[in-house]
Amino acid sequence: MPDECIFCKIAKGDIPAEKVLENEDVLVFKDIHPAAPTHLIVIPKKHYATLNDIPQGELAVLAKVFGAVQEITKKLGIAESGYRTLVNTNRYAGQIVFHLHFHILGGRPLGTMG
Repeated sequence: MPDECIFCKIAKGDIPAEKVLENEDVLVFKDIHPAAPTHLIVIPKKHYATLNDIPQGELAVLAKVFGAVQEITKKLGIAESGYRTLVNTNRYAGQIVFHLHFHILGGRPLGTMG
């Protein structure tokens, strides 16, 4: 599946994206259909289809993802005003691209989620 995965292709540089942060393990790029003034996608470069698919021995990748979230939200100036971090897991939750990814939404009040 990684050969056909659009996010794997973005991570490899085969498909262009507006990258805002990249390191050895994580890539952050702008969403092409933003739902907020700041709407970023954060992916581990290694392919995991969903949050459920990370082996127990590889859960440290989540610390790297959230380290990137902290870094980029501070850099973009939304860390203090607030932002939402969202992950959809499987179809019923709305996951469309089956490469684990997190959305960062900010830049305006987002309201409560009850």
